[in-house]
Amino acid sequence: MVAVAISREQIMAWLDDVADPEIPVLAITDLGIVRNVTIQDDVVVELTPTYSGCPATEVIEQSVLDELHRQGVENVTIKRVLSPPWTTDWISPEGRDKLREYGIAPPVNGGSKRELLHGNREVACPRCASLNTAVVSEFGSTACKASYKCNDCLEPFEYFKCI
Repeated sequence: MVAVAISREQIMAWLDDVADPEIPVLAITDLGIVRNVTIQDDVVVELTPTYSGCPATEVIEQSVLDELHRQGVENVTIKRVLSPPWTTDWISPEGRDKLREYGIAPPVNGGSKRELLHGNREVACPRCASLNTAVVSEFGSTACKASYKCNDCLEPFEYFKCI
């Protein structure tokens, strides 16, 4: 049983403080992976992993439990929701701004698989906003990022891939 009256909005506000372990400037709410919060006999937090093999999934789930326990919520259930699968379209506008400010180009919305596979996407440099950028490697520091370089300011940067 939830000991005190807690609202869904309060739980969501607390989850705003749970950072993504791979990109700590982002909260899990910025990523859009918090699918739902319900409060009945316990608090149920529904989370969708960014992809099925994401190594951060268990860390995020534990971080949610830790944060809610820290806030005095003892009975918490984490429910992993796989359908529909997460997409980068779920990243909030604030999350996209945070990525850019952190030096990671946010995903380009609406990129089809054909565009992604044939390199037709225009990725803006997060430092100078130039579209004169090039892929260095489709593989970055994590599976969800690619390595790019800016041909104008000459800075390397990572691009958060569209999924």
